Amino acid sequence: MKRKILFGAVVLFLAWAATSCEDNCGFCKTVTYENGVVINESAETEYCGTDLIAQKAKPDITVGSLVTKVECR
Repeated sequence: MKRKILFGAVVLFLAWAATSCEDNCGFCKTVTYENGVVINESAETEYCGTDLIAQKAKPDITVGSLVTKVECR
């Protein structure tokens, strides 16, 4: 029984370790500006890999004096 628990713990640890190795991650949020002043921003969300690339590639959207863009750090 102890061997099964130990085996399960090792498998869980290896699964966690394999997914935490992604080094291409960042946090992005959507920010809306009116005449250069921030009027609204969303909560930051973590993106990794191709999802991060897709977020960074999104173009700015301009409607009148409002500009909405995705900002990543």
